[in-house]
Amino acid sequence: MATVANRVARQAFLKAKTVQNSTQANFGSFNNPTPKGAKIVGLIAGTTAAIGAVGLYVSIKGAVHAGTELHLHPPKYPWYHSGFFTELDKRSVRRGYQVYKQVCSACHSVEQVRFREMVGVIFSEEEAKAEAADFQVIDGYDENCMPIKRPGKLYDSIPSPYDNQLQAENANNGVAPPDLSYVILGREGGEDYIFSLLTGYCDPPAGVNVPEGVHYNPYFPGGLIAMAQALYNEIIEYDDGTPATQSQLAKDVVTFLTWAGEPFWDARKNLELKFYTLMVILGIGSYYYKRRIWSSLKHKLVVPNYSKPSKTVLRAIKPGGPKGSPKS
Repeated sequence: MATVANRVARQAFLKAKTVQNSTQANFGSFNNPTPKGAKIVGLIAGTTAAIGAVGLYVSIKGAVHAGTELHLHPPKYPWYHSGFFTELDKRSVRRGYQVYKQVCSACHSVEQVRFREMVGVIFSEEEAKAEAADFQVIDGYDENCMPIKRPGKLYDSIPSPYDNQLQAENANNGVAPPDLSYVILGREGGEDYIFSLLTGYCDPPAGVNVPEGVHYNPYFPGGLIAMAQALYNEIIEYDDGTPATQSQLAKDVVTFLTWAGEPFWDARKNLELKFYTLMVILGIGSYYYKRRIWSSLKHKLVVPNYSKPSKTVLRAIKPGGPKGSPKS
């Protein structure tokens, strides 16, 4: 019996000693910071990874744009609607729709734009209904597969100048003109590229052979484009009396196409402004709350109590306290 009691007491003593040693080891690792060499190795590894990521980005970017050195990149223009607190110029959008309707709609479509989206931007509701009625919209096919057309309504989209894809290809030497609904969003350079393309037609330089039916434009990839120059000075007359110069026509139709790609441009920018304002207010409040909760703990020193491994003593220290105490 005494032997059994001695064995149990010995196991309990060894267990308590092991717990104390492990606790002391944990506090020792807490008090001893990471070696300086490990910090240097981590810094070198992080720097190498950052440089490698930048190099990979540059190499991929160069590979993607490897063939773009043969055409002229468009300059940057100060578009009014590109500002953080600015909206689309509604008068320019109206004039741009007039340019599209009288010039561009002969070949290109904007089938993703509906007449109801023009209400309050380009037309009033009654004007939009009248504008929709001026178009003939396909409303099915008869027994001979011929299209049945009717006057457009507010819920209709702006119809294409062609009844189908085959008709568009036959009218343009086998290549159908692209839809312009998202052309601003789908071209690198956006507004700058489309504006430069519309105003950049010129004579080809010496040594460049331009086939018949093709035109030279340095902003188009390769320089040769099938679309002829469409905008000239005073080609149309604006309803509001604005001088219809070539650059004015190009600027207005580009603004209209920007609106066509994002009809809710102004609503989105207003929502972004509210969101960022709310984030700033919440960020300031969160920072103040964090400082208020944790500032008291920054002036306390963690001291291990080896006599009671399960407890840790928090001893308050004064600012500029005794030598060797950690700074807050």
